[in-house]
Amino acid sequence: MKTTATTTRIVVDWTACDGRGLCAELLPELVSRDEWGFPLIPDPTVTAPLRDHATRAIAACPRLALRLSTT
Repeated sequence: MKTTATTTRIVVDWTACDGRGLCAELLPELVSRDEWGFPLIPDPTVTAPLRDHATRAIAACPRLALRLSTT
């Protein structure tokens, strides 16, 4: 049986995001903000220790603009 590694990434729906910045406050390890408050995510990979924090930030997004993607 061949095992493949999966990668979990945080994804932004740019049409829904309005730059409130809550994600950067709840997940500063992965997300910062640009000058307009929109998220900057240089490396969207969510490691196992950050998974719960990422899930909390996604659930708290007032515009439902974040999600996790597993590849």
